Amino acid sequence: MSDHTDQSNRRHEAMQDRARTLLTEPDAYALLEQHGIPVPPHGVARSPQDAAAIASRIGFPVVMKVISPQVVHKSDAGGVVTGIAGPEMARMAFTRITETVPRFVPGAHIDGVLVAKQMEPGVEVLVGGTTDPAFGKVLTFGMGGILVELLRDVSLRVLPVSPEEIRQMVHEIRGHALIRGFRREKPRDEEQLVKTIHAVATLFLQDDTLAEFDLNPLILYEQGCCAVDARIYRGERREQARRVIRCAVPEELFTPSSIAVVGASADPKKVGHAVLRNLLPFPGQLYPVNPNRKEILGRTAYPSLTAIPGPVDLAVIAVPAHLVTGIVDEAGRKGVKVAAILSSGFREAGADGRAEEDRLVEIARSHDLRILGPNCLGIMLPHRQVNTTFEPVTPLPGQIAFLSQSGAVIATIVDWSRPEAIGFSAVISVGNQADLGFEDFLIRLSRDSETRAIILYIEEIRDGRGFMDVVRHVSARVPVIALKSGSSVRGKQAAVSHTGSLAGAYEVYMAAFRQAGVLAASSLRESFLLAELLASEGYPKGNRAVVISNAGGFAVLASDYAERYGVELVDLDAAMLQELDAFLPPAWSHANPMDLIGDSGADVFARVFDLMIRRQDTWDVAFVISVPDAVLDMEVLGRELVRFSKSTRKMIVGCLLGGDTVKESIRILRDQRIPNFPDPEEAFRVVGKACSATRVKPHTDRDRTESTT
Repeated sequence: MSDHTDQSNRRHEAMQDRARTLLTEPDAYALLEQHGIPVPPHGVARSPQDAAAIASRIGFPVVMKVISPQVVHKSDAGGVVTGIAGPEMARMAFTRITETVPRFVPGAHIDGVLVAKQMEPGVEVLVGGTTDPAFGKVLTFGMGGILVELLRDVSLRVLPVSPEEIRQMVHEIRGHALIRGFRREKPRDEEQLVKTIHAVATLFLQDDTLAEFDLNPLILYEQGCCAVDARIYRGERREQARRVIRCAVPEELFTPSSIAVVGASADPKKVGHAVLRNLLPFPGQLYPVNPNRKEILGRTAYPSLTAIPGPVDLAVIAVPAHLVTGIVDEAGRKGVKVAAILSSGFREAGADGRAEEDRLVEIARSHDLRILGPNCLGIMLPHRQVNTTFEPVTPLPGQIAFLSQSGAVIATIVDWSRPEAIGFSAVISVGNQADLGFEDFLIRLSRDSETRAIILYIEEIRDGRGFMDVVRHVSARVPVIALKSGSSVRGKQAAVSHTGSLAGAYEVYMAAFRQAGVLAASSLRESFLLAELLASEGYPKGNRAVVISNAGGFAVLASDYAERYGVELVDLDAAMLQELDAFLPPAWSHANPMDLIGDSGADVFARVFDLMIRRQDTWDVAFVISVPDAVLDMEVLGRELVRFSKSTRKMIVGCLLGGDTVKESIRILRDQRIPNFPDPEEAFRVVGKACSATRVKPHTDRDRTESTT
């Protein structure tokens, strides 16, 4: 995200905080009670005598808290007294609170003192909610009490959520062991907890005036629960910005017959020259547009779009920003279906640029013209020899689509991809997303026969709910991997509540990705490892794994990696052991990982593969880890691994380790699109992440699943 965008978000958050008002705790209790959420017996005292009477009626012990809109952190201001055991103590506590608080918070207006039953100890949890600028209402659940921000043991969901999703949240936190019953402690009332959280979530979602809340602690007992402390903020009603997906992406963007480059130049230092040069291999009609040239790079140049004699499907615009709106209007009159605007100087440049971008979109819509960008790098379609960017390298064709808000990231990835032999079905720089955005391209790519995995590099999403609605359907058909920038704490505002500090923007993105079936990658390398794996193998049906290896040390490490990354190494049953004993040497490991020992040739691997093919109902993922030795023909092993893969419906992962000796066998795997990892730890980490997505949301191979998108 740009510094300008980051500053804008911080200003927005600051204004939002000023617009919020904190409900008094009695009002918060009343609101919760109206919606069936249990709170302690309580009353409001206006005098020491009131305090004694209310406390006697409730029953001792009681806790007393100041009621003041100016006092947010009551304990810090001396506004809380606990363990009150009798009427005289209640009178003294009232006096103490009303005299102490003004010294800590000068000018604080005290509306009374809350007297509430001091609840028995139990398991303390936090239920909170906040309003995210992109995704709207977000629910937080975790361990509560005074250690909530220290432990940060929480789970998040974007609302709405079902009771089953809430149950998943409860099970996700490390502290669930305390709810389940830890050591000799009895289990707590999880059913009531789920019902209470669902009631709170429903209230928060349906009341547009609620901006943020904390129930901390919500005390959970063997039977029932109680919201002891409630901090609820009201804010101004506001509609979440929603992008409107007007219609499908014009097919002319992905299958153009003719392309015009507006701003084409004979000067090698100009962007328009690089773009035209990159498009020279394009097999369709290519039209340079430059009013000062008759010919550029061997192609006839035209003074304007309207001077081109034939139709134009795609216009690539690379001229100064102040000329763009006029060219877009001309493109609309010409009948161009889509324009890729490389020019910068729009929304990213400030208020004047934002106004110019709005005008640009208005003109385009009047002509039913769609826009990619502005401030984008363009689009690369290697299968169709289309490269509208000014980057010097064109990627190889392949099965991965890469969408990015950063042109610099695209340039780096494309340059890196060629020596790594990674190919693309499409590389799209979305730029400012003034018109076409992530959602539009996700829908189109999910139906693309050449795309088997999609990677997103995301800086910000303005319409989070719209994004989730789309990507939830797309990810059921094609694996979607996202790398989100902005995970650091630099620049975060001090939060007004525990929930605000726990549910930062990055954490909300991660929750939204998880709910929508998107795999969150921690680095660009991991995103491509995941994409290559899933494009080749599809999602695994589960996390049951077998390891077949001729290297004892790596077999031992495989056990460690499997445990670390949530991959289950299945036990070999007696029948399998007996069959393996029939042809393996006596010193083999007799367990999973299957260490075949160092003198096993490709024929031995092949016989193990045959057994695994016959027994593929017992496992979901097979890791084949091998190192070169004198008796193992690595090329033959590579071909046997291909046969193994083609004979199963399961995920096959190669870890053929070594240098020059294994190059040919790795090429064999690559030609058949079978993944090979040079480091077993990396293989287990990536497979483990793919398996974790399977447990969150059912995914199937795209060839056997239809999307409702």
